[in-house]
Amino acid sequence: MIKLPYKILLCAICVLLRFIVPVPLFAQAVKTGFKFDFSSGNTAPGYQKVSPDEVFNDVKGYGFDFGSKVTAVTRDGGKKLTGGYVTGDQPFYFSVNLPEGNYKVTLTVGDIKGGGNITVRAESRRLMLEQVKTNNSVKKLSFIVNIRKPDISTGGKVALKPRELGKYDWDDKLSLEFNGTKPCVDALEIEKVDDQVTVYLAGNSTVVDQDDEPWCSWGQMITRFFKPGVAIADHAESGLSLGSFLNSHRLDKVLSVIKPGDYLFIEFGHNDQKEKGPEDGAYKSYTERFMLFINKTREKKAIPVIVTSTSRRAFNDSNKVVNTLGDYPDAARKVAADLNVPLIDLNVMSARFYEALGNEASKKAFVWYPANSFPNQPKDLADNTHFNSYGAYELAKCVIEGIKSNHLGIERYIIDAPPFDPAHPDPVETFSLPASPKNSTIKPDGN
Repeated sequence: MIKLPYKILLCAICVLLRFIVPVPLFAQAVKTGFKFDFSSGNTAPGYQKVSPDEVFNDVKGYGFDFGSKVTAVTRDGGKKLTGGYVTGDQPFYFSVNLPEGNYKVTLTVGDIKGGGNITVRAESRRLMLEQVKTNNSVKKLSFIVNIRKPDISTGGKVALKPRELGKYDWDDKLSLEFNGTKPCVDALEIEKVDDQVTVYLAGNSTVVDQDDEPWCSWGQMITRFFKPGVAIADHAESGLSLGSFLNSHRLDKVLSVIKPGDYLFIEFGHNDQKEKGPEDGAYKSYTERFMLFINKTREKKAIPVIVTSTSRRAFNDSNKVVNTLGDYPDAARKVAADLNVPLIDLNVMSARFYEALGNEASKKAFVWYPANSFPNQPKDLADNTHFNSYGAYELAKCVIEGIKSNHLGIERYIIDAPPFDPAHPDPVETFSLPASPKNSTIKPDGN
């Protein structure tokens, strides 16, 4: 009998086990929970100390990202987690590698010996915290961020457009943007949560998370009005119709992760009306595809909600908004009535909003800016379809009102949203939101 050396025998056993024992037993569990301490004092128990010079890389899996420059401030006498913070003269980002899912993000913000003012966005400019002010104090605040990947568990993947390949929404990490006149970040906690009601958004450029200033949509503003308990998963993309949303496997993606009690908000029309095939039209392919979306959602025991398309900014001589969407808003209303689906008539509410501002002043809700308002912008921007932050914020309030009027179950998670009448919008002069660092003069797909 041949006797093998102990080390060779052990290696042989390990190799054999690799074929016998399932691979997951050998694979390292993916981490889905983190606690980061940005203070300059002693590290709090259970937290990972992060210094201002820790730059994100895939090996470490966390760090300050996208060229962010931050400084550490020490506060004597502060307790752990509040004995200091990081801040910056410019907006800064912090990213963490995470698998797909919903995450509860808890931030400790503020300065125990000074003022603070912070606005927080997640991923591709989803507004999470709006101008939180602190005065010689700190606050602990939580919100939910949805992380998604193109891969579909049932097979295949979402067919992303070239413009989406660099989006923070589709990468492998959670990215947080810290902005404001004095953003003070003391600590960050991240926890995967599987008990959230998820609201999936299917739509076009008026719904999508727009990457760059000054473009914005209601889909990336509505996150600001929900407390933990609800996650917003915005699967919309610029230029899409119901048909192209289907063909790019985005509905497949949603259906692969949606669970009973979740919602699918559906807003299309702007690009559907440009489809001119023999079977196309508001009461043909548009209606049929709407019905398909609804039936597929209900098969998953989830709740479909129809949102009519936002009106374009088009006024007649009587200072009234003209319908430029043909029969498509009416077709959406008819489907909602025929299938007993909750309806949020954003088409009507957006028109009231524009009319309340007036023909000229309503430009301030859209991407209307003179040349040189932004870097590398030699020409005027004059877009009557796509919104800036103010317009998107007001439309998000309209959608919130639609949720309330339909008494949807997620109504109980709405925060900071008193009754809103689009005929009496917030004055644009009083609206203030710090701009994100990224900007572009390239118009989003679709019109």
